[in-house]
Amino acid sequence: MNIQVKKPITSGFLESVNLMYDRAIELLELPEDVALAIRNCNSTYEVQFSVRLRGKLHSFKGYRSVHSEHMEPAKGGIRYSIEVHKEEVEALAALMSYKCALVEAPFGGSKGGLIVDPTEWEADELEKITRRFAYELIKRDLINPSQNVPAPDMGTGAREMAWIADEYRRMNPTDINARACVTGKPLNAGGIAGRTEATGRGVQYALQEFFRHADDVAAAGLTGTLKGKRVVVQGLGNVGYHAAKFLSEEDGAKIVGVLERDGAVFNPDGLDIEALKTHIHARHSLAAFEGGTYSADASKGLEHECDILIPAACESVITHENAPRIKAPLIIEAANGPVTADANDMLLERGVTIIPDLYANAGGVTVSYFEWAKNISHMRFGRMQRRQEEGRSRAFLQQLETLLPNGLDAGLKEKLECGAGEVDLVRSGLDDTMRAAYVAMREVRAAHPNCPDLRTAAYMVAVRRIASVLDLYTM
Repeated sequence: MNIQVKKPITSGFLESVNLMYDRAIELLELPEDVALAIRNCNSTYEVQFSVRLRGKLHSFKGYRSVHSEHMEPAKGGIRYSIEVHKEEVEALAALMSYKCALVEAPFGGSKGGLIVDPTEWEADELEKITRRFAYELIKRDLINPSQNVPAPDMGTGAREMAWIADEYRRMNPTDINARACVTGKPLNAGGIAGRTEATGRGVQYALQEFFRHADDVAAAGLTGTLKGKRVVVQGLGNVGYHAAKFLSEEDGAKIVGVLERDGAVFNPDGLDIEALKTHIHARHSLAAFEGGTYSADASKGLEHECDILIPAACESVITHENAPRIKAPLIIEAANGPVTADANDMLLERGVTIIPDLYANAGGVTVSYFEWAKNISHMRFGRMQRRQEEGRSRAFLQQLETLLPNGLDAGLKEKLECGAGEVDLVRSGLDDTMRAAYVAMREVRAAHPNCPDLRTAAYMVAVRRIASVLDLYTM
């Protein structure tokens, strides 16, 4: 592999996204005007508002960026963080455009952010802040079932989405599709089974698909399956927790390290993820966890010996400074932009395989698509066919049992008789999506000898699909 790194640079998040986009464009040989049209962010709305809390007015600043409207609605989460800024939101919106195209979700790309530390406010105060932010976006159609549909992101969750959906319904009482204005809602507010776990589940499915391709596994210097593989997870939030839980409980991987802001905890025999999550919830810290060895230096945890490294927290945690010390032969980006463009090149030069964020964390938007479709259709998945499937399976198994002297195992029979419920269909659809997207990346990489990695291949797939839509509809 001949990737030249001229000098270490400190890439900003948006700069990294654009650099990676430009590499794909060079290989696709798109006309310059088309390439620029896709690359540009369509618009970014900046809002400042005040809310009376604790006896005085508090001011907040937020953003909603729309990168592409080649398909509508535009889709992308809303994050709450004191570190939110305009370039970050625009970079995330761009990633959403490419991500949706890669997994064939019929959306454009958008993203939002509010500069706030959600831990500083009580629930009722945060609700007032959220509703006011939502109001500012809704009245400009930056939250709308057919134009712009947010979802949870860092610092937000199902609760905040429920508040936003309710605010939209209040402002648009005759909109029959009001619940589709956001995704990631609680089940009783129009959500879908499997959405909370979706991004972490998608990481699991991405790794499962990677390990189905022996040549890719060998290129990463690994062998066999996920069973027994040593995994380090940076960030045990929603995404990191579910990825770690599923990989350890269902695939036999060993989570040997978990990193958080206050430190890291390691156990070469594997950490008990449920116990660790309970400990963090109770103590708000990794320290004093009895199931592993604690270290106060979380940054060094990224350099821990392991087979798979899962950065699942925030962007730009692997840079030109620590990339030479990363020991994992396989990195899967559960967070958005955890590896900067320069670090990406340095790692590839060393033979490290990176499963890119564009693909790896697309489980969230994929299941968000399912939720949006459910809200638009006004019917939960499985309602029409589940019992019919059960009846057909039962009739088949009864006939089969007449041919078997000892009948069927009771547990197997119960499993085969069960019709698919909503969560089964959601997981099936997500698994299929992750498999298809990975195959599409591999095919593009194989067809372009100069394509250096899966990330470039992912951008190429996405950009080509966006360009095909623009070619049809641009006026």
